[in-house]
Amino acid sequence: MTPIHERPAELLQRLIRFDTTNPPGNEAACVQYVAGLLAEQGIDCRIIAKDEARPNLLARLPGAGQAPPLLLYGHVDVVTAADQQWTHPPFSGAIADGFVWGRGTLDMKGGVAMMIAACLRARANRVTPPGDVLLLVLADEEVGGRYGAGYLVNEHPQLFEGVRFGIGEVGGYTSYLKGRKYYPVQIAEKSGCGTMAIFRGPGGHGSMPLRDGAMAQLGHALQVLNQNRLPVHVTPGVRLMIEALAGPLPADEGEHLLRLLDPAQTDQVLDELGDFGRWLEPLLHNTVNATIVEGGHKSNVVPSEVRLRLDVRILPGQDCDSVHAELRDLLGPDVELELQRMGGKGVSPENPDMGLYNTLADILRQADPDAIPVPAITPAGTDGRWFSQLGIQSYGYLPMDLPPEIEFMSALHAADERIPVASMEFGTDVMYSLVQRFGEA
Repeated sequence: MTPIHERPAELLQRLIRFDTTNPPGNEAACVQYVAGLLAEQGIDCRIIAKDEARPNLLARLPGAGQAPPLLLYGHVDVVTAADQQWTHPPFSGAIADGFVWGRGTLDMKGGVAMMIAACLRARANRVTPPGDVLLLVLADEEVGGRYGAGYLVNEHPQLFEGVRFGIGEVGGYTSYLKGRKYYPVQIAEKSGCGTMAIFRGPGGHGSMPLRDGAMAQLGHALQVLNQNRLPVHVTPGVRLMIEALAGPLPADEGEHLLRLLDPAQTDQVLDELGDFGRWLEPLLHNTVNATIVEGGHKSNVVPSEVRLRLDVRILPGQDCDSVHAELRDLLGPDVELELQRMGGKGVSPENPDMGLYNTLADILRQADPDAIPVPAITPAGTDGRWFSQLGIQSYGYLPMDLPPEIEFMSALHAADERIPVASMEFGTDVMYSLVQRFGEA
C-alpha cells in the first residue's frame, strides 16, 4: 500500500475523526496517533503537557547544521460544529466530490497533515534538511493557548533555542482579485486587548425620569463606535502588502489601491473599494467592537453602573495604552477603560523579518506558475503571537490551491468546512520543498 505520507488527504481524514472540539479539547488521542506515525519512521518525538489530556508533541528531523532550525507548528484543536447544518457529519472526514469534509480541514488539521506528510516524506527519501526541522503539534489554540503554545513559550522556551523562522497559519491559500490569483503569506498579525468600558451615573427607581445616566452614556458610546473609525496607521507590513497587490493590476486600478497608503485618503478609498475595502479596513486601523453588555438586575431599577465589553484589536507595533488613548479621543476623556486581557504578552513587531519570504514566494511560483505571492497581515490572532515573544518570525504558509468558490476566511469555523483533495497534495509538495530549501534564507 502507498505510505500515508503520499496520501495526505487520507491522513487528514484520520485527524478529522478525532473530535478535538475546544472546549474541552481532549487532543490526547489525536496527538498520540501522530506520535505513533512519526515514531514508526524513527523520528524523535517528545510529548510535553501541562494537562495529560491536552498534550503537545515536538518532533525533530535532524539537519545538516547549515541553517538555524525551522519550526513547523500547528494546532489540532477545533471550534465547535454544534448548531450548524452540515452536508456530511463534521467529524466523519468524508471524502466526496473531490473534497475532504469536516471541522478542522482548513483550521487547521489540513495544514498539520501537510507538515506531517512532508516530514515523513523527507525521512523516507533520506533527505537531510539544511537545518533541524522542529515539528510542533499543539493543543488549545482556539481558546488562547494556555495548554499549548502559551504554556510552551512560558515554561519551556529552551525548546526553541536558535529558531529564527516559524511556519504556521494563516496564509498560503489562494485569494482572487480582479481575475488574478494571489497567495497571501502572513508576515504579521494583529493582537488583542480585551477591554471593559465602564459607565456610571445616577441610579434609582424605574418610575422616575433620569437623564445622562449610565445607560444613556452606553447608548451614546455605541453610536459613536458605530459611526466612526479609529485613526489610520500605515504599518511597514501593510505597505508591503498593498504595494504587492497593486503591482499586477492595470495602472489606474493599482494607483487607486496605492492611495490607501496616504492616511489623508485611506478612509475614502476604503469606502470606494466596497467589500474589498471592508476586508482591508482592519489592516489600516486599530479596531473595536462591542460584544457584551453587563448591567442592571431588575426591570424597575435604573442601574448606576453599566459595563461594556470591547473586542479591541491592535496593529503590529501598537500597544494597549496607545489604542486606549484613541478610544478616549473618540468617546471622551471621562470614559473609564479597564484592560481585561491581552492575546499573549507580546505583539507582532512593527517591522517583520522578511528573511525567508523570498524563498517561500519562489516555492509557490514554482508550484503554480499563475501564483502571485503577496505578504499579508491578518486581523485575527494565531499561536504566532506567542512565538514572537522568543524573537521567532512566523509566516502564515499553509499552501492551498483553492477554487474561486471557496473564500478561505469565510469558510473558517463555518458549516461544510472542506478542502480539495488536490490542495492537500499541492500543499504537501510545497511543504516538502520548503523542508529542503529553507537554508536559502
